[in-house]
Order: sequence, then structure tokens, then C-alpha cells
Amino acid sequence: MNARRRLIPAAAVPTAVTTALGIAALSACSSDGAAAGDTGKFDVVASFYPMAFLAERIGGDHVHVTSLTQPGQEPHDLEISAKQTVQLQESDAVLYLKNLQPSVDDAVAQSEIKTKIDAASLTTLEKHGNEVGGHAAEHDTEQGGEAGGEDPHIWLDPVRYAQVAQGVGSAFEKADPDHAADYRKNTAALVKKLGDLDKQFKDGLANTKTKVFITTHAAFGYLAERYGLTEEAINGLDPESEPSVARVKDLEKMAKADGVSTVFYETLVSDRTAKTIAGDAGLKTDVLDPIEGITDKSRGKDYFSVQEANLKALQSALGK
Repeated sequence: MNARRRLIPAAAVPTAVTTALGIAALSACSSDGAAAGDTGKFDVVASFYPMAFLAERIGGDHVHVTSLTQPGQEPHDLEISAKQTVQLQESDAVLYLKNLQPSVDDAVAQSEIKTKIDAASLTTLEKHGNEVGGHAAEHDTEQGGEAGGEDPHIWLDPVRYAQVAQGVGSAFEKADPDHAADYRKNTAALVKKLGDLDKQFKDGLANTKTKVFITTHAAFGYLAERYGLTEEAINGLDPESEPSVARVKDLEKMAKADGVSTVFYETLVSDRTAKTIAGDAGLKTDVLDPIEGITDKSRGKDYFSVQEANLKALQSALGK
């Protein structure tokens, strides 16, 4: 849709890459090979998979979506390239989640894009630490566990994700009014499907033998709170952090007391810590996918199929 070619402000990029940007501007391509800003459609740059999924579902045939985070890439570690900066600048809209990817936040702040959609502003965020949910921390020797920051993993809660979807739909309608009716229709269909997924989780986790599960990365706090569970994370919100010896001992003690059978790890981060703790405590390991990207290792081809696989994994671990 956006056929204009905008110049990047001098403050947006270091002088050293100005020449590279000039070359990249001639050949900047999206993940499917079409140049952002010159597709004849409403061009949307999404920061990573959960945002791209919303844009594609809501936009349908009217949008061209480019994801800044490639499949298999850990989104927290993303550093935007010169080429991606050009893509961002030339697009009609950007859909991102503020405070998840600092390099994206910086690029968005410096860009001249008229439609900037921050998913974090479309729902509520909470501060989460190592432990989230209804479990009393009677097994913890560390006072309160890790101090938490605002948890960005809102997409793993179908209810919050539906709130974001509604906000994105409204933003698309305003930015591209010629296709507003279709955006409205697509948003309603997506919100309904997320409502159905919410019911699946509610019913599927209602009568489990235990309500406590262990993960490597504290990504499932919103999901745990939504369905009356407790997430005990080996690491905090940072997937690359290392647990303390005291934290590992607490988890082993808690696992025995609460009948925990499984330590969950994820697809985009090393499983070494999870397998070490599981081995020491005599527990199993399994995958609980935070859906930060879809790869060949994912247990499904899109958000919904991976969430359904997550539900089955939780039911098995919690004793359904």
C-alpha cells in the first residue's frame, strides 16, 4: 500500500552505516521476498511471531507482514540490522511489544511511521518473578524468590491475547479504512477462536492432581494465573539467566512436596539446566512452548496448534 520512500533521520542510525543503509534501501526484502513499502498492500512490520500472527489473521489478504525476528531466533536477543531499519521506515504500520526487544523499541521510537501499535498498551501487564500463581512459597528459602519485572508474555494467556487482537483490529481499521469491514470481521473471528481456546484450557485444567509446574523460563505466569496454576521457574523472565544453588534446592524440595513430575523446557533455549535438575530430582522433562517463534521443532504449525500441544503437555504433567 505504501509506495512512498522515506528517508531515515540522521539520528536514527550511526554515521558508519549510512552507506550500507543506502544500498539496503534499494533491496530491503520481507521474509517472503517482497519489498516492504512497495507491495500494493497495507505493509505491516511485526516484531516477532505472536505479533506477526495477529497481523496476518486480522489483515488477511489486505496486508503484507514482515517479521523482524526470524524462525528459530530468540526474540529477546534480536538486534535490528540496517536492512530491517529500512523495512521498518518504509512500512505503513509497526506492531510490537514494548520492553521485550530493546532494539525494536529504539528503532520504532526513531521512525516516522504514522501507525505504531504497542501490544503492551492494549492489555494489562503485571510484575512476575520466579513464582507466579496461587502456590504459597512455603518451600522457598529465598525471600520471595527473584524480584520480578513487568512480564511481557501476554500472548500465552488467550484472554489477554484477545484484548490485544481487538486493539490491533481497531488500529488497522483506522489506518486503512478502505478495508475496515474486513478487519472488523477477521478480528471478531480471531477473538471467538481465542475464546474457544480459553474454554479448552479452563475445562482441561480444572481437575488436575497438582496445580504446580516447573519451567526453565518464567514465561507462563499469565497462563498459570488464568487457570489456577502455579508456575515455578528455574530462571526468571530472562531465559538466559542462571539459577542459584538455593533456588535449585527449593525446586527439588517443592517438587517432592507437591507431586511435580516434570520439568518443562522450551524450543528456542538450551535444555541443559532443565535436564540437569530433572535428573538430580528424578523427574521427567517435556516441552512447554512459549510460542516466541515457529520452527521445525515446534509441536504445531501456528499459535493455536502449539497452544493445544501445551495444554496436553500440562495435563500429562499435572495428572489429568
